[in-house]
Amino acid sequence: MRNLRVTRDHTLAIGGVSAVAYDLDNIVFALGPNTGSPTITLKLLSGDAVDSENAATIASWDVDPTDRILDLHCFPDTRTISVILAGGDIVIVRQEPSPGEDQIEIVGSVDAGIAAAAWSPDEESVAIATKADTLLLMTRDFEPAANITLSADDVKVSDHVSVGWGKKETQFKGRGAAKALRDPTMPEHVDEGTLSLLDDGTVSLSWRGDGQYFAMVSVLDSAPKRRVFRVYSREGMLESVSEPVNGLESGLSWKPSGQIIAGIQRHAERMQVVFFERNGLRHGEFDLRLSKEEAETIGRSITLKWNVDSSVLAVMLADRIQLWTTGNYHWYLKQELRFGDTPGHERHPGLLWHPERPLQVASFSETKLRLSDYMFAVSRGSVVPPHDFGLVAVIDGKRLKITPLRIANVPPPMAFDEIELPEPANEVAFNKTGTGITVVHANQDVTRWEFDYSTKPIRRASMLEHHPQGEQSVPGVLAQNVDTLPNGDRLALSSNGILATPGRRIPGVTSFVLTPSHMIFTTSNHLLKFVHLEEHGELHVPPDEPEKDERCRNVERGAKIVTVMPSALSLVIQMPRGNLETIYPRALVLSGIRQSITNRNYKKAFLTCRTHRVDMNILHDYAPEQFMQDVALFLKQVKKVEYIDLFLSSLSEDNVAETIYKETLIATPGQPLTDGSAGIGPTASQPAPGKINRICDAFLRELGQQPTSLHNIVTAHVCKSPPDLEAGLRLVSDLRKLQKQTQLEAAVDNICFLADVNQLYDTALGLYDLDVGLLVAQQSQKDPREYLPYLQGLHDMQPLRQQYTIDNDLKRYRKALSHLHGMGEFDELKTYMARHELYSASIDLYRYDSTRLAELMRLSAEFLSSRNRYKEAGVAYEFVRDHASAYEAYRSAGLWQECLASAALVPVTDDELLGLAVDLAASLEEAKDYKAAATVHVDYLDDLEAAVKLLCKGYHFSEATRLASLHRKPELLHSAIDPGLIEASASMTEMLAEMKSQMNAQLPRLRELRVKKLEDPLAFIDGADGGDVDIPDNLSLAPTDASTTGTFMTRYTNRSTGTLATDVTRKTHKNRRREERKRARGKKGTVYEEEYLVNSVARLVERLNAVGEDVSQLVEGLMRRAMRERALAVDAAMQEVTELCISSLDEVFVSAGGSRDVNAEQRTSDEDQRRPWGGQGVLWDALATTERERDAPLLKTFERLTLLA
Repeated sequence: MRNLRVTRDHTLAIGGVSAVAYDLDNIVFALGPNTGSPTITLKLLSGDAVDSENAATIASWDVDPTDRILDLHCFPDTRTISVILAGGDIVIVRQEPSPGEDQIEIVGSVDAGIAAAAWSPDEESVAIATKADTLLLMTRDFEPAANITLSADDVKVSDHVSVGWGKKETQFKGRGAAKALRDPTMPEHVDEGTLSLLDDGTVSLSWRGDGQYFAMVSVLDSAPKRRVFRVYSREGMLESVSEPVNGLESGLSWKPSGQIIAGIQRHAERMQVVFFERNGLRHGEFDLRLSKEEAETIGRSITLKWNVDSSVLAVMLADRIQLWTTGNYHWYLKQELRFGDTPGHERHPGLLWHPERPLQVASFSETKLRLSDYMFAVSRGSVVPPHDFGLVAVIDGKRLKITPLRIANVPPPMAFDEIELPEPANEVAFNKTGTGITVVHANQDVTRWEFDYSTKPIRRASMLEHHPQGEQSVPGVLAQNVDTLPNGDRLALSSNGILATPGRRIPGVTSFVLTPSHMIFTTSNHLLKFVHLEEHGELHVPPDEPEKDERCRNVERGAKIVTVMPSALSLVIQMPRGNLETIYPRALVLSGIRQSITNRNYKKAFLTCRTHRVDMNILHDYAPEQFMQDVALFLKQVKKVEYIDLFLSSLSEDNVAETIYKETLIATPGQPLTDGSAGIGPTASQPAPGKINRICDAFLRELGQQPTSLHNIVTAHVCKSPPDLEAGLRLVSDLRKLQKQTQLEAAVDNICFLADVNQLYDTALGLYDLDVGLLVAQQSQKDPREYLPYLQGLHDMQPLRQQYTIDNDLKRYRKALSHLHGMGEFDELKTYMARHELYSASIDLYRYDSTRLAELMRLSAEFLSSRNRYKEAGVAYEFVRDHASAYEAYRSAGLWQECLASAALVPVTDDELLGLAVDLAASLEEAKDYKAAATVHVDYLDDLEAAVKLLCKGYHFSEATRLASLHRKPELLHSAIDPGLIEASASMTEMLAEMKSQMNAQLPRLRELRVKKLEDPLAFIDGADGGDVDIPDNLSLAPTDASTTGTFMTRYTNRSTGTLATDVTRKTHKNRRREERKRARGKKGTVYEEEYLVNSVARLVERLNAVGEDVSQLVEGLMRRAMRERALAVDAAMQEVTELCISSLDEVFVSAGGSRDVNAEQRTSDEDQRRPWGGQGVLWDALATTERERDAPLLKTFERLTLLA
């Protein structure tokens, strides 16, 4: 549906042009010879010239005035020009001749004369047809390559057989037509190759685009004469000859893509362009739409020429040039270039396509040289609502095809409305309201047409004005075809696919369209992209991430934009084969939904979500506060019960405005997000937890005021999270009591549809309403033989027994227990309590009945003891004053204080109490609770010396000294405390020395491992010297900062990008446990050693923090006992270890990769998803641990005594 639009058209008044050629971007043209002058003059003109005075003369020479130029060709690499004349001369013109070289040289001559000549596309061969019925092939240096004599026997080369492809005889027409079928290989009419009465006898040559074949069309010297075309290979071998075609003329052009060869066929009443395959068989045709008179005048001699990409076929008539394109198997006349008012006024015009730029062309006649550039563009109407009817106009000669795609999506080549024009159209433009179109004709007349396709009945197009040539400026008529951004910048798409604005260039663009809010374009990567337009903002082009960004989506290869209809949220694209597709891009749909929400048009937003399957949560999440204020407005606009149900049932806790439908428009700072209402918008407030319940409650408040909203009220209850089934069933129960049968049935059907019927049945029973339960059961798949007897049995029970049975069956045991309490069944309650372990609930029920409470408490204590919950059991036993059982429970729990207290209350004998105290003291000492053990020795065993020694073991020297002085036994200072201090200082000094030696041994080894890993990763992973091993070719050891290389561990597992052989790492699941043992040991020389050393240092720091308080108490105790030298030794050892740890933490706890990568977290997440299994997974985890950044442990500060400083 694209037309050819002129982007440049310069006409230069140059008379006598006989041939043109492209010299890169410049134009070389020849003047003469003619009857008035025998001179041939070659001139050079810049490709962007606008004045003929700028042409520079290259060379000139005299020839026979009756001679003419058949071929003019430039060789930019050698700066030479080839001129082939009909008289037989082949001339080379050097633009920059070397010393001793002639500028003009005749390199060869054909005595019989030359009929046609053509250079191959690669400029390495030239084919020359002579007037002596011979064909010459020459190299670029004009060395003979082949000399072929044309013969009438050439037609025997091809034996054409048609199998009827595309014929109507081969089409299926039903069983009834079977007898009428005929042999499709026998045509109805067989052409004999009759020569046209107007045949001019000329010869034409044309090469295929790859230069491997060429075709020649000529009149065969036979009886009778007929015109055929021959196909030759590059070496001059005859490949095929065309089948006989009546009226075939000299026009010939081989499509550069190599598919077909175009020729001209003259009929009695019409002219056709006919196509042939390389084997000479016919392959379709199209009519040139010339009348009989035109065919005999302007169509006397027609030539053809394809452009370089085979998209346009130029048909040159006597006074005009037509440009034809094809689509959907239909040929369109897109442009007609007029060179004269009447046939015969000027010589037959000529045309030359640019060899590299498909739509750049130079055309000429006797009086002018015309330089033109074209582009394919869609002639579309307004895309601004409400006038975005999707109007598209397709030019086809005197027929203008108009289709309003929003009203009727008529596929091409058909159209909704076809306008018959007085002259062929070259350009069209719609008005802004979509009710009129302006047409610029080939003769420069301008006509205006009006129509209205939006009314019923529609008003088809009719002519409104007709301005003859010159009355109205064509550029002014087509000014609205210019695309401009909101800030006024012009937008243009270049021929090489660059979409350019004054401040931005977007490469790889194949088509685009502008709407008031978006710039939409397709790319060569087969993506459709949307760019938000802001009045003073930059263009933010989305990345190529269609799965993440709503502004980008995939399209079919080669698809291009036809038009966009923002009102319909649709976009029409055309495939390369010509068919149309209407799509609804997510960006347009969401933009329309957001705009409707902003305008508080909730019905339109809802219907859009429903039509395009957009999550209904966006109606709330885009502007939560606004929606909660407009619930009544939403109900008023949407109205339909089923629509409200659909919205409520679609609710979820997810905030879709921040996830799948995240807004991609960057709001201007300081500007409100919606129409002046502060605090309304997707970023103004976020949906709080419990969003579903808040919305349902708001709907319930509004629906409660409407008498006909019962259906929606039930839905609002059931759609809560969790579903409030009880409220919905209570509503059903109320309807049953009011005997509203119709509403009752509808409510039951609705609630059973929305919720699980089995859950509803259980909930109905939980309400103790058997009638509602029966209604729900009838809607389920339950067997009436099961639920009817059950309900009947419940109906016959007393109310409390009925409720107990229901709650027990529903496993609501606490409620069932309360019903037993209400019935006074205490023995049954105890059994039920024990069965379901409801001791706390039972105790709460009988909290005011002291007798039964004590019984229940004892049962609870026994139960707790059986579950090894001795502490709680002891408390329960004490509650019922059973101290004997209590102290045994406390003893089992290890609670020495409660145990001794309860034992004294039994009371037990002194010997039993003493034995109990000895056992408890031993267990406390074994548990290293020295302070508690010392307390038992002092209070119950009367052993002060043992208590002091225990306190010294626990570094409680101050408490030990206090007890010795309290009991007036200073001799214990020398006999117990001093030896304890000496022993503690020795053990502490030894432990600190071990820590220091550990640090001094592990730090150098850790440095060595990390250096080795950076220098030779292969040796590090294998735990051996990697200097002499053969490194696999596919293993890259070069350091790099590129994130695509991966981290250290990805280079040594087979889940990486393939940089390591599969036998380097452990692969099978059976090796996992062995690898785990190796990792735990961290043996020297293995890959796990680094992780083991780092963990060892971390454990050392934890130990140092743990002994810090003990060291402080030890130093203070030594100083109090005048052991300053020992105190200094302990203090110095502690200080050394602390300083060594402080200086080493930053070095030990860093990422194994050295420098920190800003993408490390994301990369680690991706690697976790690729984690292998088995033993290889253990290695992966180990390498991941060393690679991942790890925080250093916190080292507590050691406060020294100022007496030692």
